[in-house]
Amino acid sequence: MSISSKPIQYYHFRGEQYEIVDSEVIVEKAVSLTVNGEVWLDFMCTPIDLEAMALGFLYNEKIINGIEDVEDYKVCQNGDNVDIWLNFHVEIPENWRRTSGCTGGVTSVGNSNTDKSRAKPRLENGAVLTPGQIYSLIDLLFQSQNVYRKSGGVHTSALSDGELLNIIAEDIGRHNTLDKISGHCLLNGTRTARRVMITTGRISSEMIQKSARIGTSIVISRTSPSSISVKLARNWGITLVGYTRRNSFRVYSHPERILSQFVIEAKNKSAHKINT
Repeated sequence: MSISSKPIQYYHFRGEQYEIVDSEVIVEKAVSLTVNGEVWLDFMCTPIDLEAMALGFLYNEKIINGIEDVEDYKVCQNGDNVDIWLNFHVEIPENWRRTSGCTGGVTSVGNSNTDKSRAKPRLENGAVLTPGQIYSLIDLLFQSQNVYRKSGGVHTSALSDGELLNIIAEDIGRHNTLDKISGHCLLNGTRTARRVMITTGRISSEMIQKSARIGTSIVISRTSPSSISVKLARNWGITLVGYTRRNSFRVYSHPERILSQFVIEAKNKSAHKINT
């Protein structure tokens, strides 16, 4: 049985005094990915939703294009390996590049500055939000952090239709949360016309790459983007929102999707003039 946290005791100091506290700490575990009988790599992750994480990783890396490419999948009994069999032959990528993802993410995709294969069409999936909806979504994300409330030290991401959180994933690695979300989309056949990604993690180039692969046109984070992620978001037509709190946020690319009250009022006034 996979667990996300385990009991621990720590010494909590206040000034010169301390107390011994019973608490929990997030579990970090090495889990290998085996594809068609060959070990590809090790994930450093929180060992929950492992099937979804492994399948989502293969999808986000463009190894597979859908669940129909998968013959079988299972987590080994001791929980330290995910075994995936595809219905076609595939060679292990020759070069895994270490990314800036926490706990050491990897990708076979080339450097974000030079790889022409990263060019993507502009995303048009109907996602348009008001500031109020963004504040509501980040609040829902904070409320959904079940593992974080128990142990801390974990990232949470969610796929939304702009109103509700449709899929939620937690992991010690922020990039793992997006792989888990992608995997759940494959396993459950989840499709929404308006895809919005909300995350507690920093938006690195890998995070924007995975979000684009999932088809999200708005990415919202409680913290900062990197310079490359801003560049990619602008090139790919993704609205990138950072430093999101319950009453403020920053928009780094394609602000046209965020309807301010000024835009709404202008549209209402224009419609009123036409009608009269």
